[in-house]
Amino acid sequence: MQLIAKLGILADAAKYDASCASSGAPKRSSRGRDGLGATDGMGICHSYTPDGRCVSLLKVLLTNFCLYDCQYCVNRRTSNVPRARFTPEEVVRLTLDFYRRNCISGLFLSSGIIRSADYTMEQLVRVARLLREDHQFRGYIHLKTIPDADPLLIEEAGRLADRLSVNIELSSEASLKRLAPEKQLTTIRQAMGTIHDGQQAVAGEARAPRFAPAGQSTQVIVGADATDDHAILQNAESLYQGYGLRRVYYSAFSPIPDSPASVPLAAPPLLREHRLYQADFLMRGYGYKAGELLGNAGNLDLDIDPKLAWALANREVFPLDVNRAEPALLARIPGIGLRSVQRLVALRRERRVRYDDLVQLRCVLEKARPFIITSDYRPAEAQVRSGLLRARLRDPQRPVQMGLWG
Repeated sequence: MQLIAKLGILADAAKYDASCASSGAPKRSSRGRDGLGATDGMGICHSYTPDGRCVSLLKVLLTNFCLYDCQYCVNRRTSNVPRARFTPEEVVRLTLDFYRRNCISGLFLSSGIIRSADYTMEQLVRVARLLREDHQFRGYIHLKTIPDADPLLIEEAGRLADRLSVNIELSSEASLKRLAPEKQLTTIRQAMGTIHDGQQAVAGEARAPRFAPAGQSTQVIVGADATDDHAILQNAESLYQGYGLRRVYYSAFSPIPDSPASVPLAAPPLLREHRLYQADFLMRGYGYKAGELLGNAGNLDLDIDPKLAWALANREVFPLDVNRAEPALLARIPGIGLRSVQRLVALRRERRVRYDDLVQLRCVLEKARPFIITSDYRPAEAQVRSGLLRARLRDPQRPVQMGLWG
């Protein structure tokens, strides 16, 4: 099979993995010394996958042959799809060729399981070693870790790659047993622990070799089983706390050709994935807990964003005087972000904050108005029932569901 034909199959097969953002890579430049590629340059062209995601990485599988039979995966053992396999040398050649054409800033490489977990991981590591050591490639490399692989192989991958990821995919052991019988949460978490331990071992050591300096990430599939948003976010929270993950990515399940009866025939609302990303951002950046964002509800509200939902459920906290409230509380006002909070705190050291100041800061006042007090403004909506406010403030439109096939 020609290389271009393999690329067509294996790039398409990789499009379902969302955990390939390249943020967090250390600055490396080849200017003034030997080497190829960099992570601090400008002018990198972005490419778009068929489902609309913007990436600047060569995103491929080493192979879509797989010993596993995960029911939600298009590349499962029993799937009737065209198969292909790269050699490590072919992936290296493609990466260098695309980089020299200024099409990519690095490589995201995953693989189906071939022969064994250890053999597959060895092949992934070989690609990274060839790029780093033989070709002095200084660009970004993200390797997908095979959970059952020998920890020594995972450690070697961490010394070569900028980011490692271990996809947890389903948040419950019961769902994994039913839909991905070859996988176990225990081994997935053990692999995450190996990566975390490697990062901790070099933390604070100026001369220590880098170990996955852009951190580790994971992906959760949403809507392939009955797991609700509460369980998904609780699990994400435990992963952030226990393994120091840089990101948890959420991917709405996409029905696949000839899908088995064990998975849904229809995709979940794309807005559900969007709400999970919003809630995740609130946990990482604003200090919210998963339990706060959902309370007793199983799923996030689709009509309003999670920050507004929390504010409506906690009306006793509001309205907040922006001239007096603690910064952590100011950040919980709908329509006011972290940067605006910093500017408000700086401004009120000089003088009292007025309503027009919030206009100048470009706060989303349509959402913020019922929840704020300034030196010249008090909300008339302070006594309006939450149900009426919700109807006024809900999102006007929902994003259109994107199809991957058709």
